[in-house]
Amino acid sequence: MSIAKSANKTGRSVKGIFGTSEKRKAFWGRYLASLKYGFHVITHPFDGFWDLVHEKRGSLAAAHTFLLLFLVIRVMKLMLTSFQFISAPVQYINVFEEMGSLALPFLILCIANWAMTTLFDGKGRFRDIYMAMCYALIPYILIQLPMILVSNMLTFEEASFYSVLLNISVIWCVFLVFVGLMEVHDYGPGKTFIFLIVTVVGAMVIIFLILVFFSLLSDAISYFVSMYREIIFRLN
Repeated sequence: MSIAKSANKTGRSVKGIFGTSEKRKAFWGRYLASLKYGFHVITHPFDGFWDLVHEKRGSLAAAHTFLLLFLVIRVMKLMLTSFQFISAPVQYINVFEEMGSLALPFLILCIANWAMTTLFDGKGRFRDIYMAMCYALIPYILIQLPMILVSNMLTFEEASFYSVLLNISVIWCVFLVFVGLMEVHDYGPGKTFIFLIVTVVGAMVIIFLILVFFSLLSDAISYFVSMYREIIFRLN
């Protein structure tokens, strides 16, 4: 009986190990496939964004990766681009502050877009909105990264070439955001345009409320600290 029990335990442990390995392979396979699918999204945005959400072709892991690459490349652009094309005080740049200054508004826009879906009968979940917005950043990553190197090879007279490519990356991203949200919420172009304007207004309201909250919180903390100091002073 003991031999049979030990054999069963060994079989279960081996099965558990291989099961975990298979799960990891499945995860990495899906992750790599969802990364590659980003190239289809940016070249065939209408079909790409629809399948990204409704056919589950995308993944949150890939979306996180694209957002992280976007933030890293933004910091690299400030630090490594030739001084002829960008003037940034490199010695005073805080990497985390620069990333936060982009990541926070990005997340607020996603939250505002999700919050406005109740008013406009949108079908997208927050997860879908976030994924579509992250996948829309791919042109910025693909164009801006090599342009950091190219900027150190160009002369000031060739700045127009540099500017055109940078503008293309931004316009492409904006177009993908428009199409992505249109497909996620199943809107028409006109309704999507109005929805984007309302989203920006909603994001500004959220930022205003956050600033008011922290301002009131700072005043409250200062009040209680001064009260504490006054009590300690009088007791002494």
